[in-house]
Amino acid sequence: MTDSEWTHTTVLLQEAVTALLQSEPGCYVDATFGRGGHSNLILNHLHAKGQLIAFDKDPEAVRAAQTIKDPRFSIRHQGFTHISDLPRQSVVGVLMDLGISSPQIDNPVRGFSFRSSGPLDMRMDPSQGESVKDWLHRADELEIKEVIKEYGEERFASSIAKAIVTRRQERGVPQTTTELAQLVAGAVKTRESGQDPATRTFQAFRIFINRELEELHQALEASLEVLQPGGRLVVISFHSLEDRIVKQFIAKHSKEQFDRRAPFARPQEMAFKRLERIKPSMDEVQRNPRSRSAIMRVAQRLGSMSEVHA
Repeated sequence: MTDSEWTHTTVLLQEAVTALLQSEPGCYVDATFGRGGHSNLILNHLHAKGQLIAFDKDPEAVRAAQTIKDPRFSIRHQGFTHISDLPRQSVVGVLMDLGISSPQIDNPVRGFSFRSSGPLDMRMDPSQGESVKDWLHRADELEIKEVIKEYGEERFASSIAKAIVTRRQERGVPQTTTELAQLVAGAVKTRESGQDPATRTFQAFRIFINRELEELHQALEASLEVLQPGGRLVVISFHSLEDRIVKQFIAKHSKEQFDRRAPFARPQEMAFKRLERIKPSMDEVQRNPRSRSAIMRVAQRLGSMSEVHA
């Protein structure tokens, strides 16, 4: 399987790299390599004695990364929760681009999109874990409904779950993305103008099957451990569930925290300083419509690890 014929346009490319980089040499992390847009620009501006470590679950992304011969660069075939494997306070910048890449969406073999028929998979790493089709074989109606409701924010979650289970009982689960999309469309009474009825359900299944929100929580907490004082955290999210987690995480660690059980104890000092919230320009959205929902949040690490408790 290869997705080399599909291209990816990196969102907020210049803005993210500018926000991330410091003038002094150090180690940086591209937590979601994708197709290397951010990594390549980081390397173009990275100090000669700097280092860039990239992470990605997707074997195709890892293969793409192996074409980079810069000795300052390395790639790890791991999800970004493995940031926690890095030494404490060893990193001066962490970049997380949470968007699914265009080659993953556009390649029907990956099963992420309802626009072309492909296997009902949606795994970021197809070599391990359970596909959406396999999960739908065993999940009960309540679990399916809760996943669609929680991760897709879909108000017709009950109707969609019932339709999937009825189809499974009569003919088996849908085998392809287009079969699932048609089934969902039949269960959704109304939809926002310009949005396919299957959009929220596909988002929900992808997030669930890849544990995206759980891993985001873990990766953000890991950034507290690995970032040096003065280091930057830059996160680009593409839907409200992700952005809410990032926003709340930065807000929580951008204020003094008091222990209610010890009201006279010295408060825990701030771990982050909020710096920026950036959205794509109108020009970028016109050039790349997939960027329209992106939000980038930037924070700077404060203090020392002895003052922070995750």
